[in-house]
Amino acid sequence: MKQIHPIDVIDNSRVHSFHIWLIFWLFLVITFDGYDVVIYGTSVPLLIQEWGISDVTAGAIGSYTVIGTAIGAVLFGMLADKMGRKKIILLTTFLFGFFTLLSGFAPNPILFTISRIIAGIGLGGVMPNVIALATEIFPKRIRTAIVASIFCGYSVGAIAAALTSRALLPTVGWEAVYWIGGVPLLFLPFLMKGVPESIGFLLEKGREEEARKVLWLIDPNIGNDGEVELVKPESKVQDSLPIVKLFEEKRAFSTVMFWISCFSAFVLIYSMNTWLPRLMMKAGYDLSSSLAFTAVMQMGAIIGTVVFGPLVNKWGFKKVLVPLFFCGAIALSLIGFTNSMLVAFALIAIIGAASVGVQNIANAFVSQYYPEIMRSTALGSTMAFGRIGGIVAPTFIGILLSFNLLPQYNFAAIASAAVLGGLAMLLVQEKYAVYHKEQVGSTSERITVS
Repeated sequence: MKQIHPIDVIDNSRVHSFHIWLIFWLFLVITFDGYDVVIYGTSVPLLIQEWGISDVTAGAIGSYTVIGTAIGAVLFGMLADKMGRKKIILLTTFLFGFFTLLSGFAPNPILFTISRIIAGIGLGGVMPNVIALATEIFPKRIRTAIVASIFCGYSVGAIAAALTSRALLPTVGWEAVYWIGGVPLLFLPFLMKGVPESIGFLLEKGREEEARKVLWLIDPNIGNDGEVELVKPESKVQDSLPIVKLFEEKRAFSTVMFWISCFSAFVLIYSMNTWLPRLMMKAGYDLSSSLAFTAVMQMGAIIGTVVFGPLVNKWGFKKVLVPLFFCGAIALSLIGFTNSMLVAFALIAIIGAASVGVQNIANAFVSQYYPEIMRSTALGSTMAFGRIGGIVAPTFIGILLSFNLLPQYNFAAIASAAVLGGLAMLLVQEKYAVYHKEQVGSTSERITVS
């Protein structure tokens, strides 16, 4: 009987229709994830007007949603290591789709808040599992670029939310914007068919026949019959909580640095998404639409991800991510001094690349740094800690604005988060990464053979 190592087959496979369809479905899921995250900010003015709630209450609802995403990131990150990526992706997509739809029918702030929190739990849980599954399915040579490209869907969804809200809010009200957020429910049957389960998870559970079918989809040349024996990947028996594993084998310091870097990225993202129009008006810009700068920032995020994501394979993660963080800090520091709309748009696009774009690429970094058995836990815990930045940022900037400082000081304060993120990423110790050990082992093997 022929023995096959699934990891080798996946790493060296050619891209064909199966991969393309999987990219499409995962991209679509992340697109609606981004859409559902952004629509609250666009609908806040109408919610305040209709329900008579205060700015503080409206801000609290937004914070509760972010707390929900943090809970979802940790909870479903750990559950996926036991239940499988596919089931969790389907469940979390249902949660954020259904409860976003339900939010559009909420008659009062209490039911609306409950729906947003549960939707947030789904939003937080779907991201790390999409990253983990993509990392385990796509060929090694294009893995980073594919994962980063899939997460461009977040920015596409954010832009769609801005444009959709601009068209619908003045005419049909805020409810319709949330109804559109329920569209993912319609393509759940297609996700069931088009999204595979992780081969490593299937073999870990003894479901070799299912694993063989998935591997055949990845590479039809291996044969889908009983003559092929799949070699189960080596894994260590877990004798402690999964999250504790992130601090073992000399990875503790890098784990903390990943968390701080993600925290900084989320401070940038939520500061800009929540307060960018107001900050620009404070700087003297007369905006025809408060959503224009948000759209430009997300375009910068997409361009930054597409351009810099592939460079990781050539230069390495740190040589791409660290300069991007620092470029974001420079752009933030300069934007308060320019009176040119074109220059402001260019600087905001850089900020998009240095916030959302950086986080897209950093997700792939975290995913490849740790062993497969703890990959979802690593991503989930990192993004959960990052979301603390998302909770803190809107309140922090609101307090900052209350001091009536010059615009330059406001932007400089936000830029400090980019500097912190760059320093944290710089201190990540790549020598303890899984991919580094594999490279060293492969080199040692070649030396021994020769």
